[in-house]
Amino acid sequence: MATLSKSSSKPKSSANKIAWLFLALPIGCLAVFFFGPLLAAGWMSLLDYSQSLEKPTFLGLGNYTRLLQTPAFLQAVWQTGLFWLAIVPAMVVLPLALALFLNRAVFGVGAIRTVLYLPVVTSLVVVGLAWKWLYAKDGLINAGLATVGLPSVDWLTDPNIAWLAISLVVIWKGAAYYMMMILAHLQSLNSELLQAAELDGASPWQRHWHVTIPHLAPMVAFVMVMSTIGTLKMFTEIYVLTGGGPLGSTQTWVYYLYEAAFGHLELGLACAAGILLMWVLVAISWGQLRLLGEADHA
Repeated sequence: MATLSKSSSKPKSSANKIAWLFLALPIGCLAVFFFGPLLAAGWMSLLDYSQSLEKPTFLGLGNYTRLLQTPAFLQAVWQTGLFWLAIVPAMVVLPLALALFLNRAVFGVGAIRTVLYLPVVTSLVVVGLAWKWLYAKDGLINAGLATVGLPSVDWLTDPNIAWLAISLVVIWKGAAYYMMMILAHLQSLNSELLQAAELDGASPWQRHWHVTIPHLAPMVAFVMVMSTIGTLKMFTEIYVLTGGGPLGSTQTWVYYLYEAAFGHLELGLACAAGILLMWVLVAISWGQLRLLGEADHA
């Protein structure tokens, strides 16, 4: 028995070594491209680069204190919150409605799904440039308004409208991505549950509310959290369409970080903003796990 135990442990030990060998490359990539830059950013957030980029001085938490007292940063955080209010509810409701519609036997449903998904696979820079042309003073949208007798709109130059215009672009590009997630989860629903509810006299609305929606709850929670994280990390759309203007009305958290680092060479301040954003994203991810856990046990 002892001999058998020793001989059986050798293949197991060999398998463990092979497993660690396969894991070595991804672990090394994580260390070099994630944990390394993260630790470097954490250290840089404690330094002051305003006097010298080569010989920064140690500030401790001074950059964090300064950051929370900087009006431009607070405005960027506030503007990011406004983007969240405009984008995330739409990114939950619209994909859910589209998934419920396209889950039925509609004529040409495959072609409809393909057309709806085209914005997702289109380059974000291309999308931004195309919408910038559409939003122009003499662009296609204002031309359409003129044909029905409506005045033109300063889509990207009016501080009260620009952030809503960008929100529309983000929703247009990303809605189909989350729609496919919800649709895939919807198609895993056991049709016998819907048939049983129908036999019990439940109306189509009652079947959706009491059977379909509870089944989709984990995926809806996942979509909500992922769209929240995507909104907090918005950058390219703003860079291409407005450059943070007009009057800072479209400057988000990440765009402020970019301006601080590359526009003003405030590397310590930019790193502090990035570390704070990381902790916000960690908190949201933790909330995601809680939401998904509660949804699974519901």
